[in-house]
Amino acid sequence: MTSHNPPGSWLAQSPKPGRIAAYLGLAVLGAVVGIAGSLVQSAWLPGGLLLALLATAGLFYGSLRATGTQLGVMAPAVGWLMAIVLLSIGRPEGDGLFSAGITPLVFMLGGMAEAVICATMKRPVQPGGGPSRRGS
Repeated sequence: MTSHNPPGSWLAQSPKPGRIAAYLGLAVLGAVVGIAGSLVQSAWLPGGLLLALLATAGLFYGSLRATGTQLGVMAPAVGWLMAIVLLSIGRPEGDGLFSAGITPLVFMLGGMAEAVICATMKRPVQPGGGPSRRGS
């Protein structure tokens, strides 16, 4: 006998240590992909930008498939966004990782759009699960 959990019921449950560790790991992985993408995106134009955006999309979609939750997408997205924001802030001496131009903007806005797209995608069907809505 399987019980049907109403939407949002996971908020009332106590968090499991394994799930917390997975989300923290995904956040760290998001930061790593953000740092790598920041370094590559302007290196081999336009190939570096496409490579950085593909890696970002792969991370977000892969985390959706691995966890099956929107939080699974948002954890690496937060790590990714924190990394690129910190790298885009220039130092008082004027040093900065991002160059002037459209490429860093496309990388930042494209990555944020990919995160939103993956977070709003239909969740993968669980094996043995029925329809996601009652009465469907």
